[in-house]
Amino acid sequence: MVTKLLFPRLQLLSKGRSGRSPHWLTAATLSAVLLTSWGAIALAQTTNFGSATLAPGFGADGGTLRGQTGGRSSLPGIVANRDKDGNLCLGFGTSMPDHLITLQGNFASLTLQVNSSGVSTLVVQGPGNVVRCASGNNRAPNAVLSGTGWAEGTYRVWVGSSVAGEQFNYTLTVRE
Repeated sequence: MVTKLLFPRLQLLSKGRSGRSPHWLTAATLSAVLLTSWGAIALAQTTNFGSATLAPGFGADGGTLRGQTGGRSSLPGIVANRDKDGNLCLGFGTSMPDHLITLQGNFASLTLQVNSSGVSTLVVQGPGNVVRCASGNNRAPNAVLSGTGWAEGTYRVWVGSSVAGEQFNYTLTVRE
């Protein structure tokens, strides 16, 4: 098999019964094939608004991230309908996580809190695809997620809104 990179597609030339025939794969298809074939391959992940790396004892400034809601994708459809504790996962965002939070060590407990002008939701997917979710409501609009047993590793975080496409700025604070 001969491979030839042609941006943004990859052409695979293979000999079949009819001789050489080109097969085109988009980057997304190739990624899916690689992930399916070689589950251990880690592809570079991107975010909408940035990342944080936190070690036990991190200061208040290290656990602050900012962004803006506004996606139209159902977050339960992207991650899960319910989290590890049976809580509903709610809200709308984009298919790409808003933030990546890498924990450099295990944390006995963490709290993630959204501060915004709208009714926010939080969906967090961590190592082993463990999902944690929280949502605000009309009386307490800012989502707060408190939990125990946070394992070392990278967490994908979505800050969503309760209405598809609703845009508001937010600050996400992580505390021990």
